[in-house]
Amino acid sequence: MSGEHYFSVQPGTSPHRRDIEFSVAGRDYQLTTAGGVFSADRLDPGTAVLLRKADLPGPETAGPLLDLGCGYGPITCVLATSAPAATVWAVDVNERARELAAENATRVDVADRVRVSAPDDVPGDVMFAQLWSNPPIRVGKAELHTMLLRWLPRLAPDGVAWLVVARHLGGDSLQQWLIEQGWRVERHASQKGYRVFRVTH
Repeated sequence: MSGEHYFSVQPGTSPHRRDIEFSVAGRDYQLTTAGGVFSADRLDPGTAVLLRKADLPGPETAGPLLDLGCGYGPITCVLATSAPAATVWAVDVNERARELAAENATRVDVADRVRVSAPDDVPGDVMFAQLWSNPPIRVGKAELHTMLLRWLPRLAPDGVAWLVVARHLGGDSLQQWLIEQGWRVERHASQKGYRVFRVTH
């Protein structure tokens, strides 16, 4: 991609659009993706492990919920479907990703409860009951740490964050770093080389 990444603010890559299909918790999803966004050709394997192994919110979950680095919105759409009483914030730096996330929320009929936003546009007083993320490890450790230090403190006191990280991309060292920052980190599951972490205050 000639130096351009899915975390570019405005991708210059051709927006060649396509549909992908996947199933979570017995429900089928068909979402639109495009070039210049994360994992445009399929549901990312790490995201698939996260959605399969973490504890999805249920009908009793009021939210608000945060999908950090939402991409084209697969986690957002699953969260909003699983938790019909919750508002889901879909946050990404990538403008094309945000457009797709909004479009896909409409496609699965949850747009009335999804707030698609650039990071700086999320109101500072919003605290999240849950944070979900397949964080962009490839931005580099310093930027990744800055991102987590910005958003994890916005968990409500009894909130929970669900993170998925590939073991070979530093999953275990990230777990140790989070513990050093004062977070309680449980390795909730491991599958296909990915770690699913449950992070709480």
